[in-house]
Amino acid sequence: MSLPELDNLVRIGKLKEEAPSQIEIDGLIRSGKVRLEDAQNKTNSLEGRFDLAYNAAHALSLAALRWHGYRPENRYVVFQVLPHTLGIDTAVWRTLAKCHQRRNVAEYEGHLEVDEQLSSDLVICAEHVYAEVSKLGPD
Repeated sequence: MSLPELDNLVRIGKLKEEAPSQIEIDGLIRSGKVRLEDAQNKTNSLEGRFDLAYNAAHALSLAALRWHGYRPENRYVVFQVLPHTLGIDTAVWRTLAKCHQRRNVAEYEGHLEVDEQLSSDLVICAEHVYAEVSKLGPD
């Protein structure tokens, strides 16, 4: 399913067109769901819950992009395109973008700055993405 906004990102090299694979999409959704459930387990560390919720949101967002027939050239774009792939409002993807920035600092600089509120917000956003991606049917 081609979308003009996503086609523009293909033209500037942020996305590439690639036929969707239902097996891949199903695997991403399954992975996102499991990670989202684990992110809500309070016996896990705060950092672990954040990491699980971030990876859940990413997998679910990637599933939506793949359903539309695109693949990102970098991780961040899957959150930027959520208004187009799932009709998700700006507040959700901005929270996910903030979490992406924090994740990158942790991943590349070894410093994770996260608190209970941000982790909780991330889980809520990931749940929202899961609810919307679950509505997508087979292509």
